[in-house]
Amino acid sequence: MTNREHTHPSTTSSGWMVLAAAILWGTTGTAAALAPPGAQPISIGAVRLVGGTLALGLIAWRQGHLRALRDWRAWPAAVTLLASVAIAAYQLLFFAGVARTGVAVGTIVGIGSTPIAAGLLTLLAYRHMPGRRWLVATILAILGCAMLILPGEDVQIDPGGILLAMGAGTAYALYTLLSKSLLNQQPRGAVLFGTFGLGSFLLLPVLAASDLAWLREPLGLIVALHLGIVTVGIAYQLFAMGLTTVSVAIAATLTLAEPLTASLLGVFVLGETLTPRALVGIGLILAGLLILVYRPHRNEVTLPNPNALRPVDLANLETMDHD
Repeated sequence: MTNREHTHPSTTSSGWMVLAAAILWGTTGTAAALAPPGAQPISIGAVRLVGGTLALGLIAWRQGHLRALRDWRAWPAAVTLLASVAIAAYQLLFFAGVARTGVAVGTIVGIGSTPIAAGLLTLLAYRHMPGRRWLVATILAILGCAMLILPGEDVQIDPGGILLAMGAGTAYALYTLLSKSLLNQQPRGAVLFGTFGLGSFLLLPVLAASDLAWLREPLGLIVALHLGIVTVGIAYQLFAMGLTTVSVAIAATLTLAEPLTASLLGVFVLGETLTPRALVGIGLILAGLLILVYRPHRNEVTLPNPNALRPVDLANLETMDHD
């Protein structure tokens, strides 16, 4: 939804949209964990991307945005391809990380590493240091991840799973930074469907090589539909609609409901255990994320395009002042 297409919802309703999107994102890891035993993380990620692409394609068609895909000469090929590779890699890395280190820890590490990776990518791409706030957030996140990696008496944290989750966060940071330039040139529906669609095409060999027998089971089909329609199609649209009037700081704070949801579902639904040390690590990561996304009201701005995909102010990182 662009500012020209529809009347903006009220700030209150927009806040609820962002919160709802974050809660839906938070169910991703738990849904994957509830899939039938034969479902492998790599096939779950591929199925989610393909299902989500179909949902986004239907939404883009209803919005009239598919026309923008007809002239690919108007699209920067390298940026579009790299963005699609990044979103495909995110699916595979996220589900593999969650499978190895658990829903609660895997989700939080992935989310906590996204803004940190975005800061590093911004420094490399634009030669711009995000500032002291980003540095403090980075230190807290590194300490938090170190606390999570250290094993406790009641739970073993898989270092490989932590690295996979951090890789997922990096892939999504790359996708968000690349999609920002695409969103400045093309309508939201076309960008979402185009990049997700190409990413799905790249994962077709993964689907072909995967055992998809779990999709024939009722529970497997329900999981696949939930991941594609709910956590991709609906969630991304809700978040984009909410950002039309909700400020960046408020939206980023509201979307912290995603790791909170994942943690609660992981503990109370899946029976995962978090040691006090792991809880401290989670707290440090979330504290760093809060510091990163908070901005004083005098500098408060909404996203330049309401189509940003993650609950972090990644789109504005490259112009963040050195405060």
